[in-house]
Amino acid sequence: MKIRRLIPSLPYSTEEWAAEARFLHWLTLFWLGIGLVVLFSASYHAGAIESGDGLYYSKRQLLGVILGLLGFCAVIHIPLYKLMKVSAFGFFLFLMLIFATKIPGLGITINGATRWIDIGPFPLQPSELIKPFLILQSAYIFNRWSRLTLGERLWWLFLFSLTLLGILVQPNLSTTALCGMTLWLIALAAGLRYQSLFLTALAGVGLAAISVLRNPYQQSRILSFLNPWADALGDGFQLHQSLLAVGSGGILGVGFGESQLKLSYLPIQHTDFIFAVFAEEFGLLGGFCFLLLLGTYSFLALRVAMKSTHVIQRLVAIGAMIFLVGQALINIGVVIGVLPTTGLPLPMFSYGGNSMIASLLIAGLLIRAARESQSAEVVAIPHHEGESPSLIRLVGDHSSVATARHGSSANALSGPQTSLHPRENEHLKLVRKRKPTSLWRRILVKLRSSKGVASATARKNDPKAALAAKKQRLKQRRKHRLR
Repeated sequence: MKIRRLIPSLPYSTEEWAAEARFLHWLTLFWLGIGLVVLFSASYHAGAIESGDGLYYSKRQLLGVILGLLGFCAVIHIPLYKLMKVSAFGFFLFLMLIFATKIPGLGITINGATRWIDIGPFPLQPSELIKPFLILQSAYIFNRWSRLTLGERLWWLFLFSLTLLGILVQPNLSTTALCGMTLWLIALAAGLRYQSLFLTALAGVGLAAISVLRNPYQQSRILSFLNPWADALGDGFQLHQSLLAVGSGGILGVGFGESQLKLSYLPIQHTDFIFAVFAEEFGLLGGFCFLLLLGTYSFLALRVAMKSTHVIQRLVAIGAMIFLVGQALINIGVVIGVLPTTGLPLPMFSYGGNSMIASLLIAGLLIRAARESQSAEVVAIPHHEGESPSLIRLVGDHSSVATARHGSSANALSGPQTSLHPRENEHLKLVRKRKPTSLWRRILVKLRSSKGVASATARKNDPKAALAAKKQRLKQRRKHRLR
């Protein structure tokens, strides 16, 4: 891998990317840049009070940003089929670490929740880092669902359920619900039966209800959400201060760095409620612009999913959109009082290295899926008896043609190589052409004829046959003009 590929501002060969991939790439970096600026403002006062350094939280966040960007730039240049090979390892690793948080002396308990593992100055949160591997593994499994045996299906249902259960007992109901919703929607997009999905949804709602009944703090959050003014200095204090911050911003905001509610009035203003500081400083206009960014991001992700000709690309795009845009909308809903307090961070805004790394890896998966969304299925062209068929592939809005024989390499045309599977790589080297015209379509039809590529090669070697073929093409053009 070239060093240039690890520099986000200098993407390697972006002119060869699909338009959606280019837009998502720069939109992700723009989202990240805004988040770092807002975090600087929201955390400066808290850092100065707690450690004597106003940049304390910003400096620590930079480590997560650096690690996340390295992973981000690596993921967008690695084919999905290679990422699938390591997804199972990452999934099982973080699944074990989720349960390792319950080991005394290893897990860290903060505000009554044991979600972190003590590994030094930077705690590890497995429930966040498992998200990109959950997308990859669920996309791989649900894509092959119809080909799995009953035992294999039950095994993977057990593992996915075990993952959700491990996060739920930390306790972390919000992340459990988000991961469960992502798995459910990926399964829906993969075409699983509606009856199975309906029963799964009922089971998920039942588990959520049991969790609320067993945890008094979750009950108090729901009650404070229904009426935050009943106990504005107690359980409803967070939501009360958040609404004050959002309302104080007005239309244009009070200005960058001028928020008053972040001065020890708004709790955890640099993590879960960072959007309240953003809304106070940039106002309704700034909040609307951020929602527009999220809308553009989700539109591009859905466009990638719709353009994808391979199911795995579509499932990865949908999962990434839910974990990024869906989580952001849930966080905003909590801040403005539309949803109960959940504890979900705002992706690429909230302080937290684990969340930052996971968000950038997921964004990289989405961009990788967008890069591969141009590829289409390989179509076999019939030949004479005893001959191996040639292969033809239409790539997005462009056309690519290559011939291949089983057991030998292809006579490839010059141009960039697009691949989704190593077996296809052995036979195909593709080149992008302009949009197919009527003449190009006729050439494709000609290639599908009984003579195929072998006859075309023979005409090329025989000058008389080539001249006759040229006259035939001119005759067809005249007929086409007369029509």
